[in-house]
Amino acid sequence: QVQLVESGGGLVQAGGSLRLSCVASGRTISYAMGWFRQAPGKEREIVAIISRSGATTWYADSVKGRFTISRDNAKNTLSLQMNSLKPEDTANYYCASGARSYADYALRGYGMDYWGKGTLVTVSS
Repeated sequence: QVQLVESGGGLVQAGGSLRLSCVASGRTISYAMGWFRQAPGKEREIVAIISRSGATTWYADSVKGRFTISRDNAKNTLSLQMNSLKPEDTANYYCASGARSYADYALRGYGMDYWGKGTLVTVSS
């Protein structure tokens, strides 16, 4: 089992930055991890995925060049640095992990196995 707890959400003005963190417990080192988001009235979407080692990352086109995903396996933490935030980035952000390869989640549409409860990011214009 894996437990995931997100933090770092909040209210920020457009153009600002936030850093989200996710603390994981359980069998996390061998799992791919990612950030997802869901805006009000919209479906959940992938934001970024990172491989088990952290060597490979994948980003949605909408956040490429602005967001950076990283992980520290020694500390069982996953992070998402969000810069140049836009009002359309407003959403609940979820940390997730899964036993498949990062490509299965990023490119082949497989669903993650474990999810956090989310942290709200609000970007004002």
